[in-house]
This record gives sequence, C-alpha cells and structure tokens, in this order.
Amino acid sequence: MKTRNLTPIDRLISGIDSALKTVATSNAPAARPNPAAGIAENPLSAKEIMHSTGLMRVNHAGEVAAQGLYQGHAAVARDKNIEQQMNNAATEELDHLGWCEERLAELGSRPSRLSPLWYAGAFAIGAASGVLGDKWSLGFIEETENQVSRHLSGHLEELPATDARSRAIVRHMRDEEEQHGANARSAGAAALPVPIRQLMRLGARVMTRTAYWF
Repeated sequence: MKTRNLTPIDRLISGIDSALKTVATSNAPAARPNPAAGIAENPLSAKEIMHSTGLMRVNHAGEVAAQGLYQGHAAVARDKNIEQQMNNAATEELDHLGWCEERLAELGSRPSRLSPLWYAGAFAIGAASGVLGDKWSLGFIEETENQVSRHLSGHLEELPATDARSRAIVRHMRDEEEQHGANARSAGAAALPVPIRQLMRLGARVMTRTAYWF
C-alpha cells in the first residue's frame, strides 16, 4: 500500500489532536506497563508526600512539554526518517506522561494547571528550531534530553528513599531520555551555541519551580 504524504494541514491537525490528548484529557493512555507495577506502596509522612507530589508534578509537566517539543519538530521535519524518529520518541514520552499522572493520582494530587502553557511553549520552540533545519532540530532534542536526564537524576536523589514507586518511574524515564538524546546525536544533531543552552536551562528552571506548586 502506498504511503500517504502528509500536507502541512494534515500535520497541523495531527498536532492539534496530540495537544488535546496531552492536555485536555486525564489518565493519559500508556501502551507499556508502569515501571512501578508490582512495587509495594510504603508509608510516607505528610512532608514526604508533599515533596514527592511536587516532584512528580514537575515530571508530568516536563512530559507535557516533551510532547509539544517532539510534535513541533515533527511538524516541520524535512527528512521523513527524522520525522518518524520524533514521532516514535513522542509515543514513548506519552507513556511517561501516563505513568506520572497515575502516580500523582495515587499520591492524592493532580497535574499542573498550566499544562496547556507548557505544551504550547514547547511546540512553538520545536517548530521554530525545526524551521532552521533538521540538524538544529535534533540539536535541540539532544540538549533538551541531556538536561532532562540530569534533572531526573537529581529527582532520584531528592525523592524519599521509601517512595519506591515514584523512584521506579523516574529511573525508567531517565534511562529512556538518555537514549532519546543519544538517538538525536547519532542522527546528526548540531551542537547548540552556549547562550542557547543557557537560555534553555533558564526556561526549564522557571517551569520546574512553577509546576512544583501549580
């Protein structure tokens, strides 16, 4: 069967559909088993629950942004193989989204109320960088995933030692983010200028500090 070439309108509609699935629905579907499945829920103090909740809300917000970033890049990708790579990574990130949302519900909380903002901002950044060319789009992916991996490693240090369920999810997410970054590098990612990397870190700090509470 002949593969249909998507028009810009097709890609826009696909992007809108992805946005609705990401920010307008609850219980985001995960195609793969939750890494925390089978791990017992240990007792947590009120302070530990509050901190775990804040960290998992930040992680959920990061996965919302990841959906926007990958969909934004895929919408303007010139190389079909790179577009497919972006879409495949977005599918894995959707599982991360579902796992984080499930854990937040277990902790008696909810995702960030600013999810539409995180998605829209990331989509715009992804599409804008992608217009410059696939190598720059991949460069943004590689740098983003490197920063996210370090961020998740920090969360593994901060999460309560007894919160085994959250830790299992975050550890699995970190390993896959590292692989996404390596995939982008192997596909020909360009090294981003230092000022751009610093600006990305600043934006990430704003999002994490805000999403922790809201």
